[in-house]
Amino acid sequence: MSDAIQHECGIALLRLKKPLEFYKEKYGTAFYGVQKMYLLMEKQHNRGQDGAGLASIKLDVNPGERYISRIRSNDPQPIKDIFAQINDRISRELEEHPEYQNNVALQKQNIPYLGEVFLGHVRYGTFGKNSIESVHPFLRQNNWMHRNLIVAGNFNMTNVKELFQNLIDLGQHPKQMADTVTVMEKIGHFLDDEVTELYKQCKQEGYSKQEASPVIGERLNIQRILERASRNFDGGYAMAGLFGHGDSFVLRDPAGIRPAYFYEDDEIVVVASERPVIQTVFNVAFEKVQELNPGSAIIIKKNGNVSVQEVRTPLIKKACSFERIYFSRGSDAEIYNERKELGKLIFPSVLKAIDNDTDNTVFSFIPNTAETSFYGMSEAAQDFLNQRKAKAIIEQKDTLTEDTLKELLSVKIRTEKIAIKDAKLRTFITEDSSRDDLVAHVYDVTYGVVKPTDNLVIIDDSIVRGTTLKQSIIKMMDRLQPKKIVVVSSAPQIRYPDCYGIDMAKLEGLVAFRAALELLRERNLYHIVEEVYQKSKAQEDFNDADVVNYVKEIYAPFTDQEISDKIAEMLTPDNTKAEVKIIYQTVEDLHRACPKNLGDWYFTGDYPTDGGNRVVNRAFMNFYEGKDARAY
Repeated sequence: MSDAIQHECGIALLRLKKPLEFYKEKYGTAFYGVQKMYLLMEKQHNRGQDGAGLASIKLDVNPGERYISRIRSNDPQPIKDIFAQINDRISRELEEHPEYQNNVALQKQNIPYLGEVFLGHVRYGTFGKNSIESVHPFLRQNNWMHRNLIVAGNFNMTNVKELFQNLIDLGQHPKQMADTVTVMEKIGHFLDDEVTELYKQCKQEGYSKQEASPVIGERLNIQRILERASRNFDGGYAMAGLFGHGDSFVLRDPAGIRPAYFYEDDEIVVVASERPVIQTVFNVAFEKVQELNPGSAIIIKKNGNVSVQEVRTPLIKKACSFERIYFSRGSDAEIYNERKELGKLIFPSVLKAIDNDTDNTVFSFIPNTAETSFYGMSEAAQDFLNQRKAKAIIEQKDTLTEDTLKELLSVKIRTEKIAIKDAKLRTFITEDSSRDDLVAHVYDVTYGVVKPTDNLVIIDDSIVRGTTLKQSIIKMMDRLQPKKIVVVSSAPQIRYPDCYGIDMAKLEGLVAFRAALELLRERNLYHIVEEVYQKSKAQEDFNDADVVNYVKEIYAPFTDQEISDKIAEMLTPDNTKAEVKIIYQTVEDLHRACPKNLGDWYFTGDYPTDGGNRVVNRAFMNFYEGKDARAY
């Protein structure tokens, strides 16, 4: 993606189902779980590079022995940092205590991070918050084992203020209004309730306080706790939690916005944000890894029993399509094919833009994640050329010579690697003019493969703000002196803010929104902006379920093509010699390519939860009132 956006997070939960001695005997180390967690997190580093954290729990330890370990880092290479620290600590303990070397019981008793339950997290810092206090997992401590709670997740709540107020109404005094803290305290409150009820039962059954503690752990109803805690959650989430005595869970939102996959065998249970991560780390087949159903939780009890239970009534599934377009690793078999299909489906529009002239067109892509859709576009171009060749052969069959046949067959689709992403350049000079010049060199180009008579077609995953296109890519492409530059987005126009985990909170940051405003000005329709504001303002105190997304009216007077053409005009730098055209995927073809991930609210404004309409309402009011503030 040429426009860098902060987004997403990755989770990894691992439960070892056998005693640690089993892994020592079979795999040569009792630290099997730690090693697998490193791989699970490293294979998801695409989901977050601003912070990483790991928590582990030891089962069945004696009182006085430490059973929870946690480490977090916001180092520039956080995964490497936390596992370097873990490795140093383990190595030092083994060096100082040679008697631990082959004694798993002593290792478990004395060495941190060695355990049976693990929770890892990688994150991007949302709206500038990247202090160590913001890094997951979060820990809620208590002297009763089963009241300890560790939470990490890939999520964003649209109604944090409401959830925060819920906690105040319960008599709590939350330390900060952040969705992670709020969610953890919400779960923690109902965990405390459940424990209190179970203790009363145990007391009536004649158990002493000491005897009651493990019984409470066995009887904890995780499904009930999650049902009560999540009742008012509005957002996209894949939320993971560990309880101090050894139970664990991952809960997915009712619309399936955020992804979660799991795998179980007789040795392990693992949950992660992406399927190929599990496949790679544990060498299992595609069909063995299951997707967690929307609204359900996978619950792993301390005794090893695993169940998938419905916690929230599922909504219409609106899994995030950006996962397929860009965020998730393209090594997933389904995602790879979907990205290729996105490239194939947009080719007819490309063909129209180049007047069917594939002979004088060079096809390329913006590195690196657009490469797969480029393959799809290239295959579609090759199919077009093959049809043209076949037609020519049939038409000339009576006069065809060997030389003309060779000439016909020698024509090829010209594909080249034109854009090369340079190492990240530091904007160390603060003057705008100097900064712009540095930004212009984020991409380098391959010289000598484009002729002045050529069209240059270059595909990107998506065009969000368009800043890099204008300041760098189009300028660099124009140096190659093509007659036309066609920039292709495998995603539709991004018109609305996201509020479920992608950092696109402000409408004015979206180039499609700015283009629509320009068109309204040019056509003397800018009064629509005032009308939309008044309608939005009138809804300010509505319940979320009653809010309507009137921002759609900003785009309504125009066709998609009119907005695309205006975007091309706005993003074409001064003094550009080539004609510039921008082509976007249609929403209909996006759905054809990614039929299982129909979440399209950033393109259509059709939010899957009530809170989404409130967020877009607030985002528009912020824009109109000139407030540089986030909508959630």
